[in-house]
Parts: sequence; C-alpha cells; structure tokens
Amino acid sequence: MAGHNKWSKVKHIKARVDAVKGRVFSKCAHEIALAARAGGGDPSANARLRTAIDHAKSVSMPRENIERAIKKGTGELGGAAIQEVIYEGYGPAGTAFLIEVATDNLNRSAQDVRTIFSKNAGAVATPGAVAYQFDRKGQLIVAVDAFSADDILELAVMAGADDVISDEAEHCILTSPQSLAAVADALRAQGVVLQSESLVFVPQSPVLLEEATIAKQALKLYELFDSYDDTHRVFTNFELSDAVLAQIED
Repeated sequence: MAGHNKWSKVKHIKARVDAVKGRVFSKCAHEIALAARAGGGDPSANARLRTAIDHAKSVSMPRENIERAIKKGTGELGGAAIQEVIYEGYGPAGTAFLIEVATDNLNRSAQDVRTIFSKNAGAVATPGAVAYQFDRKGQLIVAVDAFSADDILELAVMAGADDVISDEAEHCILTSPQSLAAVADALRAQGVVLQSESLVFVPQSPVLLEEATIAKQALKLYELFDSYDDTHRVFTNFELSDAVLAQIED
C-alpha cells in the first residue's frame, strides 16, 4: 500500500481551474445525471447518486440544479438522453489523453474533441490506441481532515481496497473496478463520508515533462478539455517536474 502521493502535480493546478463555481456545478451535474441514468433517481436506493448529491451540496450547488440533473439522467426532462463516451488522443510529445464525455449530442462532442486536439498540437487516436497505457480502477475520495492517513489506510484495507494515496488535499482510495461498490459500502458502514465514488484511469508509466514549452502546451490541452462543457473527466499520463512547475507558476 502506498502512503504517499505518486500522482501528477497536474491535479493541484487543476484545482485552480475547478475553483470556477460554474465549472464545478457542471461537473457535479454530469455525475448526478450519469448516476441517475445508471441506477435510477432515488438516492436512497442508488449509492452512486447519493454520493454525487452529497458532493454537489458540499460545493453549494443549488437544489434546483441537483433536481434538474437527476431528471435529465432519468429522462424526465425529455430530449436526447445523456450518453457517456471516451475519446482517446495524443498531446504534445506523444502524451496520452483519455477524455470522458457526458453528452446529449455525440456528433457535436466528437467534432469538438477533434478540433481541440488538432488546434493544440494533438491528434485523435483510434479506440484502444491510448487506453492500453492506463489501468481501470475504482476511486473513492475522502476529505483529508476527516481521518488521519493511518486511520483511513486501516479502514480501507479492512474494506478490501487495493491502495491508498494521501496528500495535503485528500485521501484517494483505489480499488478494482469490480469491488468499488462493495468497498464504498463497507466504508460508509464505518462512518466514512465519501466525497466521490467513480471509475478512473490510472497511467501505467507516467511521462515526466521537463521542458517548459512542451509542458505548457500539454497543460493547456488538459485545461481546454477540462473546461469543455461536455467533459466529465480528463485523464493523462504526463507529469511535471518541480523545475518546470516552478517556471509555469512564475
């Protein structure tokens, strides 16, 4: 089990982007709609939906927005249903990108994704060309001030988790995709409040970018996808060295 954060510093830069409240609400709405579509609109019978609603409330998302997202997911609002699709592509220096999109218009989203890649030193890849570089994992997020790293590690191991990565921002619990729901339920039974419950892609061999120009291009592409209206989540295999990160932040 890992006790330190091996993940990219990109997520800390991403936190600045996510500070824009409208974007946070949009991502919450995506997760609520997808959870409702997959398991129904009753949070008492849909743990993923309950977790998504709790997270939305924690960022002060208005109740009417939450209710609208649930109805969007269950189809009560009419119109095209929300669909989930994953686009694969390459960024600067051959970096790998997986973009999870939640959309009611697949043609529009596909064209937008191609445009973002082509205008920013990237290219769309054929299905499977990039995904093999990532492992599919279940991920549970717990607030860092809720438990100590040692305590959450012990609880996670008892619940059947594969790994725990703790840093100054959060505790990230990783599971196999098949055991995500069981681990989440076991942790809830122990009084652990989950901020999110989702399936993620973890890069097998992260690529360290040590040249500032390339790093800025890759980070720009990441942020463009992250801020795209239909984006649910973005996964990439690049990391930034401390020296490059300092240059970018200057």
